[in-house]
Amino acid sequence: MHRIVSVSRRTDIPAFYGDWFMRRLNEGFAGVVNPFGGRKYIVPLKPEDVSCFVFWSKNFAPFLENLRIIDSLGYKFYFNYTVTALPEVFESDVERRAATEALKQLSKAYSPRHINWRFDPIIISSNCSRDFYVRTFEELASEFAGLVERCYFSFVTNYSKVERNFEELEATTGVRVINCNEDFKIELANELAAIAEQYGIQMFSCCGEYLVNKRIEKAHCIDGNIIESLFFPGGFQFREKPTREECGCTESSDIGAYDTCPHGCVYCYANMNKRRACKAFNNHDKDSAFLGHSKSKSDAWLDEMKHSRAGHETLF
Repeated sequence: MHRIVSVSRRTDIPAFYGDWFMRRLNEGFAGVVNPFGGRKYIVPLKPEDVSCFVFWSKNFAPFLENLRIIDSLGYKFYFNYTVTALPEVFESDVERRAATEALKQLSKAYSPRHINWRFDPIIISSNCSRDFYVRTFEELASEFAGLVERCYFSFVTNYSKVERNFEELEATTGVRVINCNEDFKIELANELAAIAEQYGIQMFSCCGEYLVNKRIEKAHCIDGNIIESLFFPGGFQFREKPTREECGCTESSDIGAYDTCPHGCVYCYANMNKRRACKAFNNHDKDSAFLGHSKSKSDAWLDEMKHSRAGHETLF
């Protein structure tokens, strides 16, 4: 069974776990613990099992050599590449210059059509006003002109863990996040779309259908149509499977794990806090089948699955 594999919504594998991912390719599978319920399952990763990898990252620079190897093995892939230029209080460990240089290399090595530039999320705050976003977006759009064709964006979603991080941020730095109404968001989104149009970039709204209009399309971050146009001109069968309300994504299998990304972005839904994520990264074992877990624990889980009917059918 061919499948689209997401690498990953839950953590930044290209930036931090390239060694683990390459080991998973060598062994032909990855173990995953479902974050909602804890069920364990196996995602096959042999070339004949994977229709396409969708790689997500804020910095592909550490992964460029791995991509050349992955490409030579016959895998297909495209990129969701987040570049926001947010202040360090929101993204403390994102190397913007290295990230933008890597984006340029990806565009030249593959094509602009292989890259979804993610200007995401937009956070209106006491230090990031509407004018900040207009100015910053134009700087990035002008730099990326000819290198990308699509820009995906959304306004920050205040999940409970994100709210806690914002409260801690205000208490420690004085930076206050501002909740804006839909009219403000529509006006700003349209202004950004007008800028994008000047540089040949189409805007896509992620999980925000109220922003969709003649200039802004509905986003499909994992997009069967993109995969078809890039790799399967004769046709590609897929179905939509939203991950949340108003999501337009195509069905995929994600091999990441929550609480493992040391970028430490305060708006991130995938981490409880940076300390926990950094501890997981420092302790990670590239030989473990399950990201974020020790090899001994992973091996025990695999042994249990091997002797169960479900595990037998999935892996062995």
